[in-house]
Amino acid sequence: MRSYLLRRLPSALLVLFAASFLIFAILRLVPGDPATSLAGPDASPATVAAIRDRLGLDAPLLSQYAHWIGSLLTGDLGPSYAIGGEVSDLIGDGLGATAELTLVALLFVVVLGTAFGVLGATSRSRWIRSAIRATTTAALAVPPFVSGVLLVVLFAVVLGVLPPGGRVAFLDAPDLAAQYLLLPALCLALPSAAVLGRYLKDGIERALAEDYIRTATAAGIAPRRLLWRHALPGALPPVVTLLGMQTGHLLGGAVLVEAIFAWPGLGQLAEQGLQRRDYPVVQDLLLLLVAVFVVVQLLTDLVYAWLDPRIRWE
Repeated sequence: MRSYLLRRLPSALLVLFAASFLIFAILRLVPGDPATSLAGPDASPATVAAIRDRLGLDAPLLSQYAHWIGSLLTGDLGPSYAIGGEVSDLIGDGLGATAELTLVALLFVVVLGTAFGVLGATSRSRWIRSAIRATTTAALAVPPFVSGVLLVVLFAVVLGVLPPGGRVAFLDAPDLAAQYLLLPALCLALPSAAVLGRYLKDGIERALAEDYIRTATAAGIAPRRLLWRHALPGALPPVVTLLGMQTGHLLGGAVLVEAIFAWPGLGQLAEQGLQRRDYPVVQDLLLLLVAVFVVVQLLTDLVYAWLDPRIRWE
């Protein structure tokens, strides 16, 4: 397993390097100038030039890129242009909230996706299978900004059982924090849970159609034992890969969900950074998301290799 990990590390580092260059270049292509935004609409050209010099924006682009990468390698992210404070402090404040939302949403994805997949593949009730198919179709068809509003209207306005937005830290009030977390986590998890459930359903159905499963069924082995001991493990490897990909989608979708539910995470920080042309905040945030996605994919490949030894042999 260690040698397998070492073989994957160079490609992961190459992806991070390429992503850093693309992020840096694309942000510079976005219309707008941080110096002009900071100086204000009535500032003189001399004032704008002085701000550009102070921020280092008048240096060649390659020099700016090299300075940014050097700061990342030393752990000094520097100050924010417009929001104020150190970039590391800003990211640290929002990272906990985003990680909390993403992890709980990932838990919902696993629980709901497993339920959708197992019941859809094994239930003998046509009504249950139809209900699951309709639920997964609706979860995939309705975008999060619509489902989020519907969840707020139903549970916060009509029923009045959950708060419409905001966040409370778990250490301060765990029961109240869970109430604030439930709606955004469910909104974020629904599309990924539907995708996972469909893949798991197809995998279980293929596994149950194998000859050895039919032979075991004819031998009198209980269907539940065949499902949990043989069919489900056989369907897991591709589902694990899909789950790793959906984790990246959860991180990206958290930006939109945080805006809907006023969740104070990295999504709100990214929105503020983009509006104010705060290059250090935005480029560090984007590279952080890419790094998390690369790490998740690497861990996913390790789990896949552990589940399927043929991957390690190759």
